[in-house]
Amino acid sequence: MGHRSLRRPLAVAVFIVASLALASLTVRGGRDGAGADADAAEQTAVHASPAPSEPGSAGAGAGVSVAPSPDGRRSVRVGPNRQVAGDLSDPQKKDIAMRLVSSAENSTLDWTAQYAYIEDIHDGRGYTGGVVGFCSGTGDMRAVVERYTRAVPGNRLAAYLPALKRVNGSASHAGLDPNFTSDWRAAAADPAFRAAQDAERDRMYFNPALSQAKQDGLRVLGQFAYYDAIVMHGANGLAKLRRAAAAKAPPPARGGDEAAYLEAFLDARVDLMESERGHDDDSRVNDAQRVFLAARNFDLDPPLHWRVYGDTYDIAA
Repeated sequence: MGHRSLRRPLAVAVFIVASLALASLTVRGGRDGAGADADAAEQTAVHASPAPSEPGSAGAGAGVSVAPSPDGRRSVRVGPNRQVAGDLSDPQKKDIAMRLVSSAENSTLDWTAQYAYIEDIHDGRGYTGGVVGFCSGTGDMRAVVERYTRAVPGNRLAAYLPALKRVNGSASHAGLDPNFTSDWRAAAADPAFRAAQDAERDRMYFNPALSQAKQDGLRVLGQFAYYDAIVMHGANGLAKLRRAAAAKAPPPARGGDEAAYLEAFLDARVDLMESERGHDDDSRVNDAQRVFLAARNFDLDPPLHWRVYGDTYDIAA
């Protein structure tokens, strides 16, 4: 997983166009790599990819609108606040989670516009691309292309599979340059490629985070904290954070106080971020997740207001 705080710029014009026409959400259910069965993941994949936004197209979900304010603020309305408790896989809650991650990874709430994103952010993981920053150097980008190729044999990215296998574990572009990035962007117009990204996101990251958070007795905020952590630090990183937090405060499943456990988890998260290359800005934790925790918004209900890297974001009820 590549983290994109190193790349902050997103063209405002692109954001405005995409924001005016978010694609509609269709919900299915999940994602992790630690031995999860691919077929089972497909049965629980949560987000069916929309087509790329175009001026005049339908919005993303009933009642959803997005508009940036002149001062760089990003705002979105998620429709009626249904106060769904307990599960981040609820369609509205999952969409909120994707927007929260996108605010940190892409400086925009329009996460559906990120399927075509790809660049080398020079974090030692090669190319970073797609909705959660799949990386050529960590194996998850190859998993996306493999899934896409099973669905669409002979697609424009299939020829890069040998190179993606060779560069795993490195920052190398060998066998990928000069056309891999342009082919990735072109492939993003294919619904099958977007679906492959969604399925691998859920299989490798979303499903394991949700499952482990439920095992620890956490509500939606805690489930999101686990998801955001696994996106940045991977499955091993999440396991390390859980151990560190439990050493200071037991999770609710073991009779502990949920707020105290989450404080310990976020403390451990900040410590881990500060020890990793390119992750020293902890605003996605201290100016977002801690804000929700301080408000005791355990169900992550809108309205939500937070800051990441100096930018302000809002999700209205």
